[in-house]
Amino acid sequence: MKLELSRVIQGGCRVGVLKGLGKTGQHSLEVPGCLLYTRCGTLPHLTQHTPHNPSTLPSVTQVTLSTIAEHQEVLEEFKDGFRKFAGIHDTVLYCSLHDPVTPCPTGHITNKTVSVWGSGGRIELTVARFMALQKAVQPDWYQSMADGETWQSNTSRKRVRKSVDRTLAHLDECLLIHHKTQELQGVEVFGVVEGGDILEERVRSAKETAKRPVAGFCLDGFQTGSMDQALRTQLITAVTKELPEEKPRLLQGVGKPDEVLACVEAGVDLFESFFPFQVTERGCALCFDFDVSPDPERAGRAPLTVLEQNEERDTTGGTPENGAGNPDHQTQTMTSFEINLKDKRYREDFRPLVEGCGCYCCRNHQRAYLHHLLVTNELLAGVLLMVHNMAHYHAFFSALREALASDKLDLLKKRVLKRRYMENEAKE
Repeated sequence: MKLELSRVIQGGCRVGVLKGLGKTGQHSLEVPGCLLYTRCGTLPHLTQHTPHNPSTLPSVTQVTLSTIAEHQEVLEEFKDGFRKFAGIHDTVLYCSLHDPVTPCPTGHITNKTVSVWGSGGRIELTVARFMALQKAVQPDWYQSMADGETWQSNTSRKRVRKSVDRTLAHLDECLLIHHKTQELQGVEVFGVVEGGDILEERVRSAKETAKRPVAGFCLDGFQTGSMDQALRTQLITAVTKELPEEKPRLLQGVGKPDEVLACVEAGVDLFESFFPFQVTERGCALCFDFDVSPDPERAGRAPLTVLEQNEERDTTGGTPENGAGNPDHQTQTMTSFEINLKDKRYREDFRPLVEGCGCYCCRNHQRAYLHHLLVTNELLAGVLLMVHNMAHYHAFFSALREALASDKLDLLKKRVLKRRYMENEAKE
C-alpha cells in the first residue's frame, strides 16, 4: 500500500491515489475518497445483480466484525476467507471493528477486552480472539483493536487517557501476533487514534501510533453527534500534523457532505460510505448540488427554480446540524441534503429524483413512483433509493476530487451548502 499525493492544498486538503491495494497490489483508490459500506459483505437493499454501475463503486469493500464475529466458527471451518465465502470478487477487503450505523452500548470495555454487538447480542473479544477472527476473515487490511468508548462529551480526562493507553497496548499485541501469523502475511494494519475531545490526548495518541509499523491510521471518536464541527476540525487538524504524510488517514463515523468537506480540509483522506444507507432507511433521496462544471446538468442536479427551492426547503424541515448528542438520534433525523419522498407533495411529481442524474432510478422512474412505493411499504423502494443515493454520494466524491484538482473547492462548498444558507435565511 502506497499513497502517492499529487497535491496538498491550503495546508490540509490532499489529492492523490492510494496504490498497491490488495495482496496482488493491482487495485487503487483515489483520495479523497470513500469505502464501499456493506453489511456482511452485501450492499444493503441490493444484490450483485441489481442495476448499478460497478465501475463507479469504490475498489475497497468494508466489512465489520460486529456483523461477522458470530460466524467465526463457520469461517474457520471454511478456511478460504470471507471474500470467497460471501462471493465478493475483484475488490479489496477492509475489516473494521464496529458498524458505523449501529450504535454500541457503552460500559463493556475492560483492560483486556472490547465488545462488539451482532444480531445475537454482545460478543466479547480479547486480542487473541480478535486476531483469530482476522485470520479467518483474511482481509487485505484491518483496523487494530481499540477502546473507542470516549466519544461522549462528558467523558473524564482519566477515562480518555486510559482509552489511549489501552488502544496502544492492543495495537502492540495485534502487531506481535500479526507478524507471527502466516495467513496474515501481506495484510496491512491500520492503527487507531483515540483521545476523545481532549487535544493533548489526541496528539499523544497520534504521535505514539505513528511510531508503530502501521500502513495507515483510523481516526476514531469523531462520529456525527459526538461533537460540533469546529471542535472536530480543530482536533483532526492537530492529529494529522503528527501523522506521516505518506500514509492514509481514514475517518470513522462521519458521512454528511458538509462534514466531509470540513474534514478533507483538515487533512482526512478516506471516509466510510454509510450515509446513503441512512438516507435510504429514512425513505429519503439525496438531492444536494455539487456541480462545479460549466454544464449545469453534468455532475449534480440542475439549478433549482425559486418555486422548487421553497418547496424542497419546506420538505426537508429544520435539522440541528453538527450538534453534540446521541449519534443514534442523528441516523433518524433528516438533513438538509435530502428530500422526504413520503411527503404527499410528491404524489403527483413526475420528475426524476435529481435532474441530470444518470443512475438507473433517475433514468427510469419518477418521484411520484418512489412516493407510491414508500407509502405502500414496497421493498422495491429501498432498492431504487439505495441505487440513487449511492450513485449520488459517490459522484459527490468524484466532484470533490475534481474541485480540488482545479482549485474550485470554494465553489463546491458554496454549491453543497447552498440549501443550509437558504434555511438559515428562512429562520431569520
